[in-house]
Amino acid sequence: MFEIGTSLREARLRRQIEIPQAEQATKIRAKYLRALEDEQFELLPSPTYVKGFLRSYAEYLGLDGQLYVDEYNSRYVAGEDAPETPFRAARRRREEIGRRRAREHRRFESSVVLVALGAIALVTALVIAAWKFGGSSGSQKIPNLQSGKTAQPTSTRTAAHRLVIRAVRGASLLEVHLGSPTGRLLFQGTLEPGRPALDFPARTVWVNAGSAENLRVIVNHHTVRLPKAAGPSRLLITDTGRVRPSA
Repeated sequence: MFEIGTSLREARLRRQIEIPQAEQATKIRAKYLRALEDEQFELLPSPTYVKGFLRSYAEYLGLDGQLYVDEYNSRYVAGEDAPETPFRAARRRREEIGRRRAREHRRFESSVVLVALGAIALVTALVIAAWKFGGSSGSQKIPNLQSGKTAQPTSTRTAAHRLVIRAVRGASLLEVHLGSPTGRLLFQGTLEPGRPALDFPARTVWVNAGSAENLRVIVNHHTVRLPKAAGPSRLLITDTGRVRPSA
């Protein structure tokens, strides 16, 4: 009986071989080579790997690989009735830990599924309740809304009753006062074709036009006919579309 790990380490040191060099030559990972030298066989995946690595490593160091495998078998691989070795105990603990973690993972997954099903059931119940109790809300009356009637504007006079003056045949000097020649001045200047028209609420206005024949007057969407006169024209145009000369 001999120390497996100690003899492997001594053989490597006699040959002046470093672990990285042995790893490259044997294709065995450095952590497994160190585990063999420290006899930490539980760090290797399985006894099969242990025996294969022992044989390869010992023969690489010029030792009898089978001798190391036999020593390992006699010390660590025993029948079912033999006392449990440290290696077998460590492997058994790893297996128990693995089984326990698997059971805990399954229980966690089951809990997640139950929580998800509960959330779905709750959302479904809320949707049904909202549909059931909210369905009657359509019969509730909205304040200030009369059923079957179209809302009407408060006043249509402001939108419909307009007085519009635009130049159509040529430019015209224009002066517009509210109600009379002394009323508030609404416009004074030259009105030219293509320029924006004058647009007022339909009220009686006094107009002094240099060329009335060039103007078009529209009151409440109706064209008003202006008197034909050479030279300036002074007119009084009412909010109903009546036109009469003025001083």
